[in-house]
Amino acid sequence: MKILIAGSSGLVGSALGPVLSAAGHSVFPLVRPPQMATKEQVAWNPEAGEMDLGAAAGAEAVVNLAGASIAGIRWSEERKRLLRTSRIDATRALVDAIGKLEPRPRVLVSASAVGYYGNRGDELLDEDSTPGEGFLAKLAVDWEAEALRAEEFGIRTVLLRFGVILSGKGGALEQMLGPFRLGVGGRLGSGRQWMAWVALADVVGMIREAIEDERWRGAYNCVAPEPVTNAEFTKALGRVLHRPTLFPVPPAALRVVFGDMADEMVLASQRVEPKRVAQTGYSYSYPGLEPALREAITQS
Repeated sequence: MKILIAGSSGLVGSALGPVLSAAGHSVFPLVRPPQMATKEQVAWNPEAGEMDLGAAAGAEAVVNLAGASIAGIRWSEERKRLLRTSRIDATRALVDAIGKLEPRPRVLVSASAVGYYGNRGDELLDEDSTPGEGFLAKLAVDWEAEALRAEEFGIRTVLLRFGVILSGKGGALEQMLGPFRLGVGGRLGSGRQWMAWVALADVVGMIREAIEDERWRGAYNCVAPEPVTNAEFTKALGRVLHRPTLFPVPPAALRVVFGDMADEMVLASQRVEPKRVAQTGYSYSYPGLEPALREAITQS
């Protein structure tokens, strides 16, 4: 199967490409600027809405992982605009482009995030739960709406709402490892906020299932079956690293450092369950937190 990947150089994309290739698929990353594309790549310019349709011809699946990093940089108004354009505008351009292909791809798998649900306390959330409020929730709703336009072209569309992806090579966990290894890690705020997490291997596994299994359609919570509170996550990470976790970070300090991001990400509570994933019979590589942390740290 010929598979196009937008965002192939990111945390998920760089892990996904080799797995798909090993399974016998032909992987074609979407690259920009256009003049850098090779014969195993597809040139595209989402700002201009342009794609090399000749190079993309024959694609049977498309994976959309494009988007500027949500974490790590304080959210200025300029940064918020980039977060939106790199997801919403880029997805719109991608869907418009693949809609011009003949024949069209059979499936689009597009990233989303559990930020869709907003800050919901102890409420148990599944794929049928309503969207929440705030910048991230609005971003996810609009992002998904652009991806779902692919259905108008007869393309089966799968939305994967990612939780916190555990990898020692990038993402939130990599940022945590430094302080925790120094023995100065601790819970964030009260620690009572729920964290929806998932091992990188299972993100890749679910994307592959969504491509290959035609039963997958619509939104799925791409999270492990065991959500934990931040306090539980902190203790588990301390145990895996054999370090104390005695230094809680107060909410006020987090807001000084992260601004709006503190309340929408670090302190937000999302008790998310993968109900629709379970219905597919997907078998997790890492359903439990500590084994997932050990594997991620081993790879760091």
